[in-house]
Amino acid sequence: MPKETPSRWDRRMQQRLAHGEAAALGELYDRFASLVHGLAHRVLDDEEAADQITREVFTQIWENPEAYDPKSGPLRSFIATLVHRQAVQRLRQTESAALVRTGRGTTEDLERKVRRASAAARADYIVTSMPAPLRAALELAYFQRRDYRQTAADLGVTEDEARRRLRLGLQLLSTAHDSGTPPGSGYGRPA
Repeated sequence: MPKETPSRWDRRMQQRLAHGEAAALGELYDRFASLVHGLAHRVLDDEEAADQITREVFTQIWENPEAYDPKSGPLRSFIATLVHRQAVQRLRQTESAALVRTGRGTTEDLERKVRRASAAARADYIVTSMPAPLRAALELAYFQRRDYRQTAADLGVTEDEARRRLRLGLQLLSTAHDSGTPPGSGYGRPA
């Protein structure tokens, strides 16, 4: 059986969810739960809040499968946008309450914190979404401190190819501060 393209899988998943197929929700959860939880945790830095956001996102998708339009982009981006919106909203609520309660900090401090958390979550999303060859090159270069020559040798590619992969990976990462939504998302800027 030929492997389905992501857009075809996305369309089928949306249809299955719209028909109330519980197995589809389980499959969706298995595929995206770590992404959802990871993004929520990156924004909120709170395990319990990330767990709650994860439950809320999958509940929202289950209750409103028509909210996703396959023509607007990948299901992965739609889900990441939902997570980001809910996590940022939660962060603003909790930090605003803390600001009022303690009287320390300003709204500008809160917005700076939201922007930093959003950029970090976006960078995580970009890294996990980029093609494996680019991700592998970045991981070798930045986490294992390999130069492009060592990276090329470790990956079994030419030095030119290693430099190309590193350059493309860094170009993708540089977009982490560009906006608050995951790349390729056709679902608008989050709150």
